[in-house]
Amino acid sequence: MGEIRTTHVGSLVRPPDLVEIMDAREHGRPVDAGWHAEVLQRSVAEVVGRQAEVGIDVVSDGEFGKSDSWSRYIRGRLGGFDVRDPSGEVRARANVPAGTDKRLFPDFYAEYEQTQGFVASGGEWVCTGPVHYTGHEAVRRDIDNLRAALSGVDVADGFLPVVAPASAVPRVTDEHYGSEQDLLFAVADALNEEYRAVVDAGLVVQIDDAHFPIMYDVLGPDRWPQYRAWAELRTEALVRALSGIAPERARYHVCWGSWNAPHVGDVALRDIVDLILRVPVGAYSLEQANPRHEHEWRVWRDVELPSDRTLIPGVISHATNVVEHPELVAERLVRLAQLVGPERVIGGTDCGFAQGPLVRRVHPSIQWAKLESLVAGARLAGQRL
Repeated sequence: MGEIRTTHVGSLVRPPDLVEIMDAREHGRPVDAGWHAEVLQRSVAEVVGRQAEVGIDVVSDGEFGKSDSWSRYIRGRLGGFDVRDPSGEVRARANVPAGTDKRLFPDFYAEYEQTQGFVASGGEWVCTGPVHYTGHEAVRRDIDNLRAALSGVDVADGFLPVVAPASAVPRVTDEHYGSEQDLLFAVADALNEEYRAVVDAGLVVQIDDAHFPIMYDVLGPDRWPQYRAWAELRTEALVRALSGIAPERARYHVCWGSWNAPHVGDVALRDIVDLILRVPVGAYSLEQANPRHEHEWRVWRDVELPSDRTLIPGVISHATNVVEHPELVAERLVRLAQLVGPERVIGGTDCGFAQGPLVRRVHPSIQWAKLESLVAGARLAGQRL
């Protein structure tokens, strides 16, 4: 019998007391730091325990320590940037960048954006000086909370998701470097400190990079050369950010954005898979349950996966409250395992079940039902392999 391990993308729905604290912080209300630390530590312990009970092999802290969102949390961990002309007004913030989808479905997005829960106080993020990492205390807190939680459960490993250079600064005004490459490489060097801290603590680091494929839709299909140049530079920056990181202790998550919307402007996996494979990690986490991308498992029929690499296909959707049947999960896993080998497939999710502390994609009870189905489907797939 072949064994198919299981994991997920990392972000899980936050518990109510943690949501209350994060909502207060996002809206500028005072929060007792001691109480926040206590609730956070307890919440991480509980969510890790629940993942272990479900049977997930490689677990995360749910990204409970992050503020704002999966990528914008880094704004509190990088020096050299200022917020220019903040309005001070807390308002809804757009979730989906302008692109093909928004041009084709403007009426839908006019309604959709108001329902997503993102908030912002206005202002423009500007690089005004040398970029440097300032998040040592925050990442150490996240590491300590996850390691403490792992000490009480029986799982294969633990991972912390972090942001890639392309997604850390997808759009920023530069008033210091004068060169897009110099700014990106400075960001990469700063992020390397966060990546190293995670790996040096004995955890797996997951690099999240939704903006990498999303920029294709922002630029539009008629600007393919410009997108390709943009993406190649970001890939080079990520390789730099992973300097000194053992590939087997790192994985790369690429998705087309977690929003449950049309996605008709998404770039094809086949068109960027060569760049993804340049990233020196042990595993690639890619969407395969998304109905715009499920067919792309066939890419691996004629694209060779390096022998020391693993695939983490999303076989569970984060974007629908329909719970996948274990038979469907098994089918998705088996067809890919037959191409690359069962030892090089780990069952996963398309994206996180929550894009941030205040934005969830499914109801929490359904989140756990989906993960249970993932484990059951992986066991079926193992039996069939």
